[in-house]
Amino acid sequence: MKIMNLVKLALLVTVALLSDLSSSVFADDERPNILFIFADDWGWGDLGCHGHPYAKTPNIDRLAHEGTDFHRFTVASGVCSPSRTAVMTGHFPARYNIDGHFAWVPNNAKRNMPDWLNPSAASLPRLLQSSGYATAHFGKWHLSNNMIPDSPSPGAYGYDTYGAFNCSGEQIPVHEDAAQAIKFIEKSQQAGKPFFINLWVHEPHTPFHTVPKYRWRYRNAGLEETDEIYASVLTHADDRIGDVLETLDRLKLTENTLVIFSSDNGPARSANSKLTLMHDTATGAGYGIAAAKGITAGRKGYKAALFEGGINVPFIARWPGRIAAGKINRTSMISAVDLLPTFCEIAGVALPQDYQPDGVTQLSSLTGNRSPGRKKPLFWKMEGGRKPKKDFYHWVGFATIDRNWKLLTTRDQSYSELYNIVSDPLEKQNLAESNPELVKELNASISGWRDTLPKKPVGNVFSKERE
Repeated sequence: MKIMNLVKLALLVTVALLSDLSSSVFADDERPNILFIFADDWGWGDLGCHGHPYAKTPNIDRLAHEGTDFHRFTVASGVCSPSRTAVMTGHFPARYNIDGHFAWVPNNAKRNMPDWLNPSAASLPRLLQSSGYATAHFGKWHLSNNMIPDSPSPGAYGYDTYGAFNCSGEQIPVHEDAAQAIKFIEKSQQAGKPFFINLWVHEPHTPFHTVPKYRWRYRNAGLEETDEIYASVLTHADDRIGDVLETLDRLKLTENTLVIFSSDNGPARSANSKLTLMHDTATGAGYGIAAAKGITAGRKGYKAALFEGGINVPFIARWPGRIAAGKINRTSMISAVDLLPTFCEIAGVALPQDYQPDGVTQLSSLTGNRSPGRKKPLFWKMEGGRKPKKDFYHWVGFATIDRNWKLLTTRDQSYSELYNIVSDPLEKQNLAESNPELVKELNASISGWRDTLPKKPVGNVFSKERE
């Protein structure tokens, strides 16, 4: 009898495991499409649904109305290239010595950076491509630079199709991103394949490429010219996103498509208030930094800072029937390094045995199931300065979030600030002085993480121009 009971128990466990497995893996013809929209320098407050005082973003607001707005999402850097590296690899960008934006070769070498992301690194599109997804990238790249002609194209990282700028080769016009994405969606549907699209829009990065009809929408709003310019590019991007959402509706793909809108870092700022024109070698001519009027909605700092104004950005997810509609999630701490394992779980793609992500799957958080909370700490590394002055936020060299605590410290770890990031998400009260042992513990954690990082870039990551 005991043996029979053991056999029955084993069968019950097996059935339960198989049932759980089948609930998380879709049949080939049911696997969801994934559309990841990544804006550039879009502040947390630069949305109508986040209370922007004059900018209109009805299509992104629609995503929030039909999905869940996650307020505790953070990117892995305060600037572009490392933030995008985290999305692509599921790793902290410091593991690739990518601590700043990719520039021309001498500048990369001076900062001990590679000239591009290693194409041999595990990449999100390659993992999805290998499992039968049609993969595409449209818009900004910046995992290399258009000034490095021998850098790998986006196709080297697992994309079937791409149209990009800030990369080698021909640069896609910045406003053609959505149109190309729509063609790819139509083609994928005709082929009967699930698709994964990175739609990485230019807005609202400099230069501000304005279109008259969008500035015209704000002509009676009583705005300064710089505010009008900024609002117009936000609305232009929102309209293009709306075109893609309407395509999903038209093709009856909305119900089976996960759509996420986010940003690579917080909004840019400059002390220069004089409006000028500038020219970018990848995107062309437009207005300069004085028109950068992004809003952080009370968060400290802006782009290039590791305070929340630089890394806590919009993250809105819609997946009808699986992600709750019209909800706000203020507690789930999701990071950009979590996207690779999360998307792979959603797509039913097993991670390689020799790959260890820094991120964790957040499917449970996305779908509103009770989650035990984040157990793995998060780390950041940037080119920080020395002890801060008043209203200066770019002094941070390292940061970590562990449990409820966020520690920011200088490059030499001689000065630190500590915040309870759960109860104080706007980082108003520095608790370092009253918690010296916790500061010591978190600084030791950062030191331990630093010891795992490479001293210099390795692999196929250098341009021949270094010779």
